Amino acid sequence: MKKEGYYSSGTFAKMAHVTLRTLRYYDKKGILKPSLVTDSGARFYTDADLARLQQILLLKYLGFSLEDIRELTIEDSDCSSMTDSLNLQLKLVRERIEQMQLVEKAIQDTADVLSREHTIDWSRMLNLIHLTGMENRLKNQYQNAGNISSRIRLHSLYSTNPQGWFPWIMEQCRITPGMRILELGCGDGTLWTDNLGGLPRQISVTLSDISEGMLRDARRAVGSGDSRFSFQSFDCAHIPFPEQSFHLVIANHVLFYCQDIPQVCREVRRVLKPGGRFLCSAYGSGHMKEISALVQEFDDRIVLAGEQLYEKFGRENGGEILSPFFSAVRWHAYEDSLLVRDADPLVSYVLSCHGNQNQYLLDRYREFRAFAARKTAGGFRVTKDAGIFLCEK
Repeated sequence: MKKEGYYSSGTFAKMAHVTLRTLRYYDKKGILKPSLVTDSGARFYTDADLARLQQILLLKYLGFSLEDIRELTIEDSDCSSMTDSLNLQLKLVRERIEQMQLVEKAIQDTADVLSREHTIDWSRMLNLIHLTGMENRLKNQYQNAGNISSRIRLHSLYSTNPQGWFPWIMEQCRITPGMRILELGCGDGTLWTDNLGGLPRQISVTLSDISEGMLRDARRAVGSGDSRFSFQSFDCAHIPFPEQSFHLVIANHVLFYCQDIPQVCREVRRVLKPGGRFLCSAYGSGHMKEISALVQEFDDRIVLAGEQLYEKFGRENGGEILSPFFSAVRWHAYEDSLLVRDADPLVSYVLSCHGNQNQYLLDRYREFRAFAARKTAGGFRVTKDAGIFLCEK
């Protein structure tokens, strides 16, 4: 049998430089299923399968287990999602290179001390062990970056407000020359990379994140040569700056992840100058509610979030939480909704959530994608209930 656009398993194995046994094993493990299986049992693969195999082989080379790979890879059926995937893999490779350079230096330093002093420095040995245990940290960073990308992509493709969230946030910041600015939880720096052209030259911006990996992504994206920006990793409950250091502090989708929100507010107030402003974003209880209803209709065991973020800090209770620390607290709503017309970005968004969805969807991926395709065929409208609290000291 010869079918246009399909490769026999033998041809596909040769193209990918793997064995037929490897393909059969990946099929058995549910990592790479053939796109077509005939009644006679012949297996056929496509170019999309080849792209997925590329991800699998790279992650395997970088030290991930097959169970990890099964969770980290999902079929990509359009150019945009494949581009996102390749960019994430590029970040992962760069991260691995940087960390292996640290390992190389640690080994060399340990060997030099041993050769020079003829004694073992156990603190160096422990540091070396710590550096070589990188797989879980790489996995977490890859997952976090992929999840953020999936969420941003859904909003950028289908938002009905043409301005976009990040330009709107920047507009609310009202940045003027001479300002000193701190962003808490900067992620990959998208707020700044989306708005670099409109920023004054005479400002100082400190980008911070508790994740060293995300901070490296932000540094690469913004550019280490831009003297306006500095980068520092710390927990926002303990901000390592003197009192009255900043005119503006930004926390974009951050506070509801914090263990001690009042402590973060105290720290923000401490480092703000008199009259300084604190801009923090939040969701309301109606945000993206149609997506939760969609997955519940498909499988009522699925919960997209272990906890509702808006219950911890949201539109409804944020003012009450912030008021003890700031003299003026005002809510500004971002007027927007989504009109989703394609299944793939919606499916990627669902898989990026913090709930139990992967437990039930990974084995039924194609079935769920077909379900989502039916729901989006005539346009699937999603409520957005988001905005910012603008506070003054």
